[in-house]
Amino acid sequence: MILKVVNAILILFAVYMGIKQGWAMLTGKPEMLDMFRKWNVNETGLLVYGGITLLSALLILYPKTFLWGNFLMAAAILLLICLHLQEQNLKGVGIEIPFFLLNLVIIYLQHPLAKIH
Repeated sequence: MILKVVNAILILFAVYMGIKQGWAMLTGKPEMLDMFRKWNVNETGLLVYGGITLLSALLILYPKTFLWGNFLMAAAILLLICLHLQEQNLKGVGIEIPFFLLNLVIIYLQHPLAKIH
């Protein structure tokens, strides 16, 4: 029971961060534009990436789409890690790794409302 509560808190945190970052990308926050311009991603690419991030966060909430949402979010974070590594930005990698691991832990613990047979 305690594990389900902890997992629910982790899921809510991951969803909050996904919505926050996805919305920042969709609305074209200057810090997001600056970061993605370094990687030659234009505003349309940022919009698509933000939409994927927002969608993945929402998919995590529902037991039937939980796994797909986590896979999408983990893939999006992994892409950011690769882009940071390409420019040898270890600080950026260090910031992204805990969020990547969070998705893996959430997948391992599974959705707290899912019926496991």
